[in-house]
Amino acid sequence: MTSGGKRVFSASVIIILGLVALGAGFPTRFGELADQALGAVTSMFGWFYLISVFGFVIFLVSLALSKYGKIRLGPQDCRPSYSFFSWVSMLLAAGFGVGLVFYGMAEPMQHYLKPPFGDMPGETPESARYAIQYAFFNWGVHQWAAFSVVGLIIAYFQFRKGQAGLVSSVLSSVTAKHPKVRRYGPVLDVFAVVATVMGVATSLGLGVLQMNGGLHFVFGVEESWQWQFIIMGVMFCAYMASTWSGLDKGIKRLSNLNMSICIALMLYVLFTGPTLDILKTITLGIGDYLQNFIGMSLRMSPYDGNDWNSSWTVFYWAWVIAWSPFVGTFVARVSRGRTIKEYVVGVLIVPPLLACLWIGVFGGAALNMELSGDVGLAAATDANITSALFEMFDLMPFSNVLSVVAILLIFVFLVTSADSASYIVAQMTDAGSINPPLYKRVVWGVLIAAICLTLISTGGLKGLQSASVLSALPFTFILYGMIVVLVKELRADRRQMLSQLYRRHGETPVGADVFEADSLAEEDRIRRAPDVKNRRVNPRDHH
Repeated sequence: MTSGGKRVFSASVIIILGLVALGAGFPTRFGELADQALGAVTSMFGWFYLISVFGFVIFLVSLALSKYGKIRLGPQDCRPSYSFFSWVSMLLAAGFGVGLVFYGMAEPMQHYLKPPFGDMPGETPESARYAIQYAFFNWGVHQWAAFSVVGLIIAYFQFRKGQAGLVSSVLSSVTAKHPKVRRYGPVLDVFAVVATVMGVATSLGLGVLQMNGGLHFVFGVEESWQWQFIIMGVMFCAYMASTWSGLDKGIKRLSNLNMSICIALMLYVLFTGPTLDILKTITLGIGDYLQNFIGMSLRMSPYDGNDWNSSWTVFYWAWVIAWSPFVGTFVARVSRGRTIKEYVVGVLIVPPLLACLWIGVFGGAALNMELSGDVGLAAATDANITSALFEMFDLMPFSNVLSVVAILLIFVFLVTSADSASYIVAQMTDAGSINPPLYKRVVWGVLIAAICLTLISTGGLKGLQSASVLSALPFTFILYGMIVVLVKELRADRRQMLSQLYRRHGETPVGADVFEADSLAEEDRIRRAPDVKNRRVNPRDHH
């Protein structure tokens, strides 16, 4: 391991340990400060998160449709490492996290009770429609845009440029021109590591809270930090065992199990519930989502002080930015050989579509149950969001079996996420090594569990939200720098390919538009002018 890798590992460990120590030593004050910081950042930078994530969507779509869309994430003559079906399956496994299980049914119910921005009265058919529209928006294209940007940049530099999949490597062309700045390159990797750990801890914390809620609902165990510690301890043992067994055996098997349970559970709810109404809900929700895409992307409340956006969309965008180094690195590793166009179309369509289907099935079923008979789901969700899903299962056939399956699903998701995260963070703190040492994976597995428990015990759901929003802020600025470097490299990459074609085909411009062809011809003329001049004055030419 290089000295830079050692510094990144040591600094990241110290920061996370410091946060754990502060939370354990001063839990009340730590929770208060996190709450205050969350309010300050969302009020001051909420607009920045909205513009940034919308900008990522525009950037990715523009890039896919541009002249750079045919550039491959790897050598230009290489082909994808995985078949399209396998690639899509892995994208689904990466994008279908425990957060969607937590919010898939609960979020539409909460929007049904308290519509976004207070646009209409709650608990009406209109607010039900609005709830699905905004749930699709919060879990749709925008959420995957942040993952996609990071994954695209890492894949391009790692597989096409042969560099380590690190933030500092991507920005090395900038820091190399400024020697005084270059030595601070590892600081960029530390920011990425801390943001990733906080984002992962948020997802794990949500899952632990929901598992505790499910166990309370089904078996009557107490919802308390003691039980949350026990759940986390069992989960820690499971993902350490998975880490010990290796990447292919552990994560691969758990991912396959995840998807099997997800699909089975979703199909059961679809065909057991009000099937026709669910299908109509999905269709209408997608239409409303597409129709209001831009308006929802940039909507804020500067005049009436409504804080709905801060509690939902801003939190989501910050969460995914914080988690983007982890998911982006995973997506990059399975996307080698894809063209930029294939990558963007696949990543921005397939996972968001699955998310909308999940929300449409579970949220649509819950809303239809509530509207058809006032079964108390809305009130139960408002009272305790962690047990909302299990309240819905209680109204369906084989409710106890469904609840146990859901608890198993959440547990497997938690283990998969923690296992994958400990591997990726170990890689990020080992100079981008594809096979980081086992002790680093174990260290990060312990620290991720520790920071997760610290956030739960000091602030619960609010503490988890604070961690994501705060850690995402500095990484967003770093991400802008990575995008600028990518555009410059793509431009230079294409010019190089065109120059090679220009010479290969008898100096006839090939593959460029008329302006690029003129530019290439002019550059070649200037480059060759000194040779022509030297030949004219060479005395040997007269003999």
